[in-house]
Amino acid sequence: MINNFNKDEILIKYLKKGNEKAYTYLVDKYHHILCVYANSLVRDKFQSEDIVQNVLLNIWKKRKELKDDFNVKSFLLKSVRNEFIDQHRKKMSVVALEKTYIDALDFVVEAKDYDAIENMAKIVKQEIIKLPTKCKEIFILSKQENLTNIEISEFLKISVKTVESQITKAFRILRDKFDDERNLLI
Repeated sequence: MINNFNKDEILIKYLKKGNEKAYTYLVDKYHHILCVYANSLVRDKFQSEDIVQNVLLNIWKKRKELKDDFNVKSFLLKSVRNEFIDQHRKKMSVVALEKTYIDALDFVVEAKDYDAIENMAKIVKQEIIKLPTKCKEIFILSKQENLTNIEISEFLKISVKTVESQITKAFRILRDKFDDERNLLI
């Protein structure tokens, strides 16, 4: 039996067979770097360890589905990113973001119409959910997670210009929708 798992093809081959030594090698080799990466996303040591643990556990559970030509490190990093996004979506609270937009809507706040405020909060949430996928992801990272455009571009491996244009697009879509809603309220 081969115990040298330095090559991705060999490591994947033995992982798919359920070889525990291959899995131990994978964990030993990548756990730290994955935790560092996850921590850069969540800025919470315990949550980053949970993310990495989930990724590594899922690799083991779904080992038979691994493709032979995977770049293991890239695959693991992408899996950590996806797990972060999944966890973020599950507990995503748009309250802070909703409050920002509600405060900006003077016509609702000045009227002290709490039903209108609740309605506007629902509209904000619905409209953010309706944003195009990439646009929504970038917008939430920027406005809810308070990441800078540079941090977002590095995290998503896209240009800063793309980040800026997607945020602008999100604001335009939301502003257009709010203008429509304000006209309905007036």
